[in-house]
Amino acid sequence: MRRLCAALALLALVLLYLTFLGRSGLLLPDEPRYAAIGKAMSDSGDWVTPRLWGNAWFEKPPLVYWMAASFFRLGFGLEWAPRLPVALLAVGFLIFLFWWVRREYTARAAWFASIILATSAGWFAFGHVAVTDLPLSVFFSLAMLLAFREGAWSRNCAGIALGLAILAKALVPVVLFLPALWFLRRRWKDALWIFGIAAVFALPWFLVCFSRNGMPFFDDLIWKQHFARFLTPSLQHVQRFWFYIPVLLGGLFPWTPAAALLVGKDRYRDRRNAFLLAWFLFGFLFFSASMNKLPGYLLPLLPPVTILAGVRLDQMRRPGVLLAITALLAGASPALNGALPQALVSGARRAEWRLPWEAILLALAAAAAVLWMSHKGKTAIAFGIPVAIMLAAYGQFLIAGLPVLDRAVSGRRIWQDSLSRQDNPSVSNLNRSVRYSVCYYANGRIPDCPSK
Repeated sequence: MRRLCAALALLALVLLYLTFLGRSGLLLPDEPRYAAIGKAMSDSGDWVTPRLWGNAWFEKPPLVYWMAASFFRLGFGLEWAPRLPVALLAVGFLIFLFWWVRREYTARAAWFASIILATSAGWFAFGHVAVTDLPLSVFFSLAMLLAFREGAWSRNCAGIALGLAILAKALVPVVLFLPALWFLRRRWKDALWIFGIAAVFALPWFLVCFSRNGMPFFDDLIWKQHFARFLTPSLQHVQRFWFYIPVLLGGLFPWTPAAALLVGKDRYRDRRNAFLLAWFLFGFLFFSASMNKLPGYLLPLLPPVTILAGVRLDQMRRPGVLLAITALLAGASPALNGALPQALVSGARRAEWRLPWEAILLALAAAAAVLWMSHKGKTAIAFGIPVAIMLAAYGQFLIAGLPVLDRAVSGRRIWQDSLSRQDNPSVSNLNRSVRYSVCYYANGRIPDCPSK
């Protein structure tokens, strides 16, 4: 019965990840730009030089553009072509994560870890948008988890995954991979092999693109987007050192209490746990030291946290208090559903974060049920209660919330309802995010489509 419930929960998650991708137009600045570059690659046949509305654009390597371009060639539409490959990666990695944790730990720990990651706000949100953060996270995490395992198959696949991660975000996965080198110090030939395969997969595009475009390519992608982004405030995303503490807690929502499960030095005598902790801590400190910070940067660190949380949850005899707090947070999700569109339009401080009394009663009842089930020793059922609430909350948001975002934040409605019928349409009076989205749906036919 428990396996059936877990399988049904996983099926519901797959449907939530893959069913509603066209319910809103492309959102925020990056998604329409990346999709426009992918469409340009598909239309022109030039898969080497990324071009945004006719101009060379070197801020990111090509993986997310290639994914979108491939799905455009397969006949998918303006929303599905860029988003579907990202969603498939998100779901595919959950299956791999289950396999890896089951092989290294237990089947129950694998269920806990994969479902925690699947229902976490960070993974779910980035699994629905066509930006680079989730492809990087998937392929980098594959590289880390496979590199930890011995054997030629794991070593070869780790190298391929690391190469694809480099094609997603250049030097970032190379730096984040450094903790793995310590655990591979007695298998240094494996480490060299992994980097060699990664170079075979990643270097050709960098070399060909540099040969065609010269120093502007190097200056933008390598210097500006890596060193200047890390060392200087020039890109205007400067945040305080502690910025990623609330980002981590929010990305884990509603499993935020699971962060407490990382504490306890006795656990890290286990080499597997020590590896996962080193992966998380090094990445967290590295991103915190960067001058420019964005929430999506932290996404590659969610898998080790959720694995450690799932393993610890499997080992706890009475995790009722932790799961009850999780259920309380999950019960607050209706307030987030209502306020999120407002927050994206007007900012988080101006949004109305109101928690209906019905949601309060639901949260209290869920917490009480969790405590009772845990007291009875039925941890799987106690775990399933906040999962069920989050599945319902995500479904509600996708059905009712995405159309609100479509009207308020996406340029799809603006282009279709008004600008497409104007003789001389202009986006100069729109905010930056909506402007990029309108230009995407206009296919660059508006004269003042910006590339920066």
